[in-house]
Amino acid sequence: MKPANMDAMFSSVAETMNVAALQEIVALRASAEDEERLEYLGSRANEGLLTPEERQEYQSCIMFTNFLGILQSKARKKLQMSA
Repeated sequence: MKPANMDAMFSSVAETMNVAALQEIVALRASAEDEERLEYLGSRANEGLLTPEERQEYQSCIMFTNFLGILQSKARKKLQMSA
């Protein structure tokens, strides 16, 4: 899938949300426990010590973090436009 199509898809998702939902998306943060786990996995990845299961978990976390970051960016943009 081309990046421009992904951009349009994220924008479409944000367009379906009301202000309250957009604010909730923007406010989403990982728990302290989740951040600690990600830091642990990142450290092990840097040292080349991840097990196959940890690598899969780490990659999933990174993909979700990227997804959420883009969605939050689109939500912020829509909130600014509606202000």
